[in-house]
Amino acid sequence: MTSPRTVSPLLPVAALAFAVAHIGFEHFNGGVKTHHFLARADLPGFSNWLGLLILPLLGIIVAVRIKSLQDRQASGIVPSPVAAGLLGSLLYGAALAASFHFGLPEVSKWLFMGLFLCSIVLPVYRAEYMLGFVVGMTITFGSVIPLTFAVVFATISFVLRRTAVFVLSAVQKLRR
Repeated sequence: MTSPRTVSPLLPVAALAFAVAHIGFEHFNGGVKTHHFLARADLPGFSNWLGLLILPLLGIIVAVRIKSLQDRQASGIVPSPVAAGLLGSLLYGAALAASFHFGLPEVSKWLFMGLFLCSIVLPVYRAEYMLGFVVGMTITFGSVIPLTFAVVFATISFVLRRTAVFVLSAVQKLRR
């Protein structure tokens, strides 16, 4: 059984293994796909080979974040908010990708619009949210396009949440 202390270093390895399995499957089943923005061939395309770089890098960033949180807490257990963020965003990304893949445009539209709400309510700028979302969507869209959307929504989340903290602290200072 894996110790909670070894989960963090294994995350980049697991991300790489997932990327290798995905690329290997595509390679032996018709070739590695290239995905284009808006599914238009006249727009830039990104090969799924980039997943071999993107997913392990995101895994390393999350592993470093987990390690720093473990050091602050003086425990070797993966913090619950990190695990919940990773798993929740993985499931959300997978649901969005599945709804697109199976031709459910209404579900895809509502899930996509739900990303705006999620970026307000949750700190989706954290690395674990981004990794989970990208991994969840990689099979359908590759890793570059989901990463692009993750960065956009992470920026929205960061700006809105930091602005809210600034405004609330200013209001509290005025009340004193």
